[in-house]
Amino acid sequence: MAERPGIRRRSCRVLAAIAVAGLILLGVITARLFIWPDLQPLPPRVDVIVELGGLGDRDDAALGLARAHRGPVLIQSTVIEEAGTERCLPPVPGVRILCFHPDPDTTRGEAEYIGQLAAQHHWRSVALVTTPDQAWRARLRMTRCFGGDVYVSTTPLPVLAWFWQIPYQWVATAKALAFERSC
Repeated sequence: MAERPGIRRRSCRVLAAIAVAGLILLGVITARLFIWPDLQPLPPRVDVIVELGGLGDRDDAALGLARAHRGPVLIQSTVIEEAGTERCLPPVPGVRILCFHPDPDTTRGEAEYIGQLAAQHHWRSVALVTTPDQAWRARLRMTRCFGGDVYVSTTPLPVLAWFWQIPYQWVATAKALAFERSC
C-alpha cells in the first residue's frame, strides 16, 4: 500500500510531461503554419495577383504589387455588390482589375473560381495576397484547383484578431486536410 502514492505521483509527472510536450509541439506547429509560414519569395512577375477576402489591410498590399507591375491582372475577392465590376479597387494603369464574390464564400470558393479563370486564360502563376494565418491553407486550396505556380504575399493581421484566427485556422485546416481534399 505504501508504494501506491509513489506510483501515482510518477504517473502524474509522466502525464504532465506528456501534456507539456504536446502543448509545446502544438505551439511550434501553430507558429510555423499560421504565424510565420514558410513562403517562397515572389518572382518579379506573375500572371495574376489575387487578393483573398478577409481581415488585414490586403488592399494596399495587392495594389502595391499591381503598381509595381508584378502582374497584368489584379483580382479581388469582394462583396457580392461589387462582383463582376471593376469598382472593388481603384484603377491601376496597365493592370486589369476584376472583382468577384466566391460561391461558397470561403477560401475553397476563391480557389475554385481562380482555378476556372486560370484555365480560361492559360495562367501559369498566381500571387495570393492574404494574412500569415491563412497563407498555408490558401496555398493548399489554390494548388488543388490550379496547376501552376502559387506564391503567397502576406500583410499583417490585426493584433486582436490572432486570438480567434488561430483556433479558426486550425479548424479550417483540419477540414481542408481531412474532409475537403479536392478542388
